[in-house]
Amino acid sequence: MNPTGSEYINVKGRLLDLSTPQVMGILNVTPDSFYAGCRMQTEVDIAARAQQILDEGASIIDIGAYSSRPNAEHISAEEEMNRLRMGLEIINRNHPDAIVSVDTFRADVAKQCVKEYGVAMVNDIAAGEMDERMFQTIAELGVPYIIMHMQGTPQNMQQEPHYDNILKEVFMYFAKKVQQLCDLGAKDIILDPGFGFGKTLEHNYELMDQLEEFSIFELPLLVGVSRKSMIYKLLGGTPKDALNGTTVLNTVALMKGAHILRVHDVREAVEAVRIVEKMKRN
Repeated sequence: MNPTGSEYINVKGRLLDLSTPQVMGILNVTPDSFYAGCRMQTEVDIAARAQQILDEGASIIDIGAYSSRPNAEHISAEEEMNRLRMGLEIINRNHPDAIVSVDTFRADVAKQCVKEYGVAMVNDIAAGEMDERMFQTIAELGVPYIIMHMQGTPQNMQQEPHYDNILKEVFMYFAKKVQQLCDLGAKDIILDPGFGFGKTLEHNYELMDQLEEFSIFELPLLVGVSRKSMIYKLLGGTPKDALNGTTVLNTVALMKGAHILRVHDVREAVEAVRIVEKMKRN
């Protein structure tokens, strides 16, 4: 588990305090992410996006090169790493002290990013399901590891997802995964309920309604709802219209115990954290 408790994770030898929730800014080096506003492919765009994420108050940059939107195109590990390489070189050159997380489900990609580019965290949408070597690799690397719940794969996850009891099934999934990781010696495990991944609109809101129940794991909780369909399918519009709904759900998540918000819009999320934290102190 987390030897320092759910409020701290060890990031490259430094303790990151999660007693005040942190914001993770999304930097996608992909041509087809679901939200066009965060697709960065040129050196200038990547550099500007990294700078924006940090300037607006995020403590973590989450870089991803494999689009996990529903029905996304499957790309090779070589293509994924080629995209990541350019982005990581730019971030390291401009922000050598930045905390960088890599969004990948591939063990070899994770290992290369950590070993060659100093990436501090691994964010795995598949929680080891899409690469059987991932858990052992994470244990050997000794970096914080985000495990997300997903029913199916990005290619089929939204084809009639079904649960008899979604909270119970997600809990059982995480209990099994956490035990496997602990048995291997992995540290600093972070849970992500996987909003929008193999879940209907109703599933997503049922999970959000019961989010505080995840505290039973005594592990940090990451919430990623930024501009997702659970917002715009309820309210109308498209991802570009979903900022206000994102801020509402981020605020709800913070009040229910979220430790990390993964977002496209950093400034708004940082402001939500400041307001909720102010209310808690009063």
